[in-house]
Amino acid sequence: MRLDGRRESSNVDDRRGMGGGMKAGIGGIGGIILIALFTLLGGGNLGDVIQNVGTQVVQEQMAGGGATVDTSDTDELAHFSKQILAGTEDVWTKLFQEYGLGTYEAPGLVLFSGSVQSGCGGATAQTGPFYCSADQKVYIDLSFFQNMRKTLGADGDFAYAYVIAHEVGHHVQYLLGTLSDAHNKMAQLSQTKANEISVRLELQADFYAGVWAYHDNKMFNSIEDGDIDEALNAAMKIGDDYLQKKAQGYEVPESFNHGRSEWRHHWLKKGLTTGDLRKGDSFSPAYGDFMK
Repeated sequence: MRLDGRRESSNVDDRRGMGGGMKAGIGGIGGIILIALFTLLGGGNLGDVIQNVGTQVVQEQMAGGGATVDTSDTDELAHFSKQILAGTEDVWTKLFQEYGLGTYEAPGLVLFSGSVQSGCGGATAQTGPFYCSADQKVYIDLSFFQNMRKTLGADGDFAYAYVIAHEVGHHVQYLLGTLSDAHNKMAQLSQTKANEISVRLELQADFYAGVWAYHDNKMFNSIEDGDIDEALNAAMKIGDDYLQKKAQGYEVPESFNHGRSEWRHHWLKKGLTTGDLRKGDSFSPAYGDFMK
């Protein structure tokens, strides 16, 4: 990505090197990686990974992490993350105005290492990037990006930007009321049906990440050759089916809560190519019919 000269967001709380918290995080891009490992290790019922915590429902964790990274090793990633967050602030402020959605209230970004306390409870480094609607903040241990490369073969700055933009997409859902409506419905349904709504939320967050990238590129000419392939590759590598097959050799569709690789790839690409918020309705199609 072309980020030279781009501003950093000031809406960042850098807690690297500060411990605190030990529960699971909520609502992020990496939870399916835990689910795959959970199954591989014989951890029990996959449905147990999903639980209600505050105003959130979907528990998200990232397996393969956990090592506390020296802050000096992640300063460059911290700078990068602050620039990407600033880009989301610029784009979503503009889009909220253009679509008559009111004033965009940007989320905070908390950088941590090891463990952290959020408005949704404690989280450890095994927790992937997550969004907490209770305090309207995105949380990320920057070692996640190293684990993307080492564990999944999903590397590149634009792939990392996609991760952050996906979590900001959940914040957009919160501001629009989509997140609370979905979670209220999930609380009244069976685990399998609740998972289906979770998939719809995640696909829309992927779409919103693509929309951000489309408009960020229009505003700043930020996308370079190979960037889009990096993000689309990451989307393929974090599909429920891909991770479950990688972990255990087969998939368990009723346990999906983020969606198939092809679905995630499709919705991210849809946002990237259209940039049109009106095309992001992942709730109307029949479940599974997400490729149109």
